[in-house]
Amino acid sequence: MSQMPLPKYHQIYLVLREQLDEGRFADGVPGELALMQQFGVARVTVRRALERLSSEGLISRNPGRRTRPVRQVAANEPRASESTERANLHGLLENLVTMGLRTSVKVIDVATVSASSQVAEALQLQPGDPVQKAVRVRSTREGPLSHITTYVPGDVGRRFGRRELAKKPILVLLEEAGVKVGRAHQTISARLADNVLAEHLEISVGSALLAVRRLVYDQDERPVQWLHGFYRPDRYAYEMQLSRVGSIDAKVWVSKDVAAPFN
Repeated sequence: MSQMPLPKYHQIYLVLREQLDEGRFADGVPGELALMQQFGVARVTVRRALERLSSEGLISRNPGRRTRPVRQVAANEPRASESTERANLHGLLENLVTMGLRTSVKVIDVATVSASSQVAEALQLQPGDPVQKAVRVRSTREGPLSHITTYVPGDVGRRFGRRELAKKPILVLLEEAGVKVGRAHQTISARLADNVLAEHLEISVGSALLAVRRLVYDQDERPVQWLHGFYRPDRYAYEMQLSRVGSIDAKVWVSKDVAAPFN
């Protein structure tokens, strides 16, 4: 973290704020000692970060009680800094499948878990319903490219597992399982790497990442996949071809094609 221009306490504050937004601390924020060990800093640095979060009303700190989050961003609520688009899956599917075929993947974990409130809301399920959670790291010849977590409904996830996920892109597996993929809703933002992402992507804690959330629907408008992806910007770029439409006094840019080139 010493390579980053921001003060250490501010880096920790930014990482914790993003984790709060993701609902990572439903059971309480880690204590000062745990955060000191996680980030390798002194107690005064951790306290400054927590004080910043508390002053913004994001956490509640009471002596003798565990620090609790005060509010969380809804899973499908875009932040002000996010660029939101409804992607035409025709081009997106082709590019994502091509990426899967031209890169290698390491499956970190695959399990059937109970849907959290955020996952259930995104997939239009009930909290506690079974979903397949898969965590993978995708790499190019140069090294790690992305850290991907996907959730699919349990009835769909039963049709493929670790072996299949290590060999084929999940969109291909969905179609092989009989899902007729329709459209996708995607948000792109930025975030800073926490210790888990930093380890898997071989970067420093606090490094900038491209954050992608993608909700894929089938042709009947049923959500069939919710994806959280974090990409190294030095190895991945998101590109769109834009065309001008409309009359001379009201011309706008619209996306004509979607691509995801990577190094």
